[in-house]
Amino acid sequence: MSHTATGTDPAQPPPEDDHAFFGQPRGLMTLSGLEVWERFSFLGMQAILVLFFADQVSDGGLGMDPGTAASVSAAYGTLVYLVSVAGGWLADRILGSYRAVLYGGILIACGHYAMAVPTATMTWVGLGLISAGTGLLKPNVASMVGKLYGTEDDRRDAGFALYYMGINIGAFVGPLVTGWLGEHASWHWGFSAAAFGMTLGLIQYVAGRRHLAGRKHAAEYALAPGPMRRAVLTIMAGIVVVALVATALALAGWLTMDRFVDVLTLVSVIAPVVYFVVMFRSPRVTPEERGRLRPYVVLFLASVVFNFILFQAYSTMILLASTNARAEIFGFHFPASWYASALGAFEVALAPVVAAAWARMGPRQPHASNKIAIGVILGGLSFLLMVLPTSGHADETYKMAAWWIVGSYLLLGLGDILLETSGMSATTKLAPKAFASQTMALWFLSLALANGIQAQVVKLYGEVSNPAYFGVNGAIAVAAGVAVIAAAPWLRRTMHPVH
Repeated sequence: MSHTATGTDPAQPPPEDDHAFFGQPRGLMTLSGLEVWERFSFLGMQAILVLFFADQVSDGGLGMDPGTAASVSAAYGTLVYLVSVAGGWLADRILGSYRAVLYGGILIACGHYAMAVPTATMTWVGLGLISAGTGLLKPNVASMVGKLYGTEDDRRDAGFALYYMGINIGAFVGPLVTGWLGEHASWHWGFSAAAFGMTLGLIQYVAGRRHLAGRKHAAEYALAPGPMRRAVLTIMAGIVVVALVATALALAGWLTMDRFVDVLTLVSVIAPVVYFVVMFRSPRVTPEERGRLRPYVVLFLASVVFNFILFQAYSTMILLASTNARAEIFGFHFPASWYASALGAFEVALAPVVAAAWARMGPRQPHASNKIAIGVILGGLSFLLMVLPTSGHADETYKMAAWWIVGSYLLLGLGDILLETSGMSATTKLAPKAFASQTMALWFLSLALANGIQAQVVKLYGEVSNPAYFGVNGAIAVAAGVAVIAAAPWLRRTMHPVH
């Protein structure tokens, strides 16, 4: 039975909402709509960010070399997912999910508006605001979707399928709009479109708040008044201290962009190591749960490898498309950033196909670890595919057919569907009960680590040949996927109750 069926709790939606959206709670439309616009703004901006960094200053860019542009873009992604870990805690203990998402959305919108101002300073201010806002919004929207359903409500999986379709619709449309504006008007017009999209998302979120479950102002696991005041003051003081220290180091010439990227990479490595050590050593974790953590470490690392490839769809792949791919299909010319939309389009189209295939296979479908492994292999193959059109050229002026990039994104999109759905499910089932409320933090740490590693590796882009860059990274990913398949017997035995 859905939570929305009661109507006696003022923090719950009215009873008539329960089946108002394609048989789902009406609140799902509000949250899916928010995610459409949040992904529209986030990935729309991401599709042109690396091109903006690499473009000449005279053309409105920041004049970075391609490797540095990709590295800074990856560092931004690292920061987003590291902050997301804190965002879940803030919602649970201080803000509550509704306010965390609202404040996060406001920060994101302000960040995009800041980036619409054509100065380098406002670009960095904007990226900081977007990082903080996404960290508040992203981990908590999914938890609000879950609150629309009771634990035994069999509509939950279908509801999340609709929710993720909304995410991919935003991922498809965003780069189309921002990319066209960025390359035909100016990069800052593209950032303005992202700001406008996030504003629309906020308006419909606030307008539809009465349809949301658990929209009360208090946090679900709120700290007592005294500890909460101390926590708020500590957080505010910490932010001020970090800002002052960073400013002082920057003025002294020590905190350069390269060092800032290196610091984020180091934090992205240390954070998951500390997290796993705490879980393995915690007295609240039973021996049985500790046994299930071991296979999860393997899946965590598989996620890191795959997402290392996936996130480059918005960095090195976009750079390659902008310099060495024809931006033309069937005589239609388009901005290079539009290639990023292919990923969202393929995921919208393929997700129902994959879901139907698993449903048809029933108990004969592959084990979750093998689905994840196949996803990693497909990610590696998407890079290996790029070895063919980038090889055998006398210089770097060649232009490959658009279908090579599209084919690479097809493999990557299918791999993402296989890995993300199985990986998230395995995360929620394998995490110890004492850490159940922090399972999203685990997943976000794998994404932060993937971006942190990417921020270092992409520095080689443009320094080594394209066949070597894509070939070596793709081969490593394929080898990692094969290793997970080889470990399948042990994983099946130790991952119970995951199938």
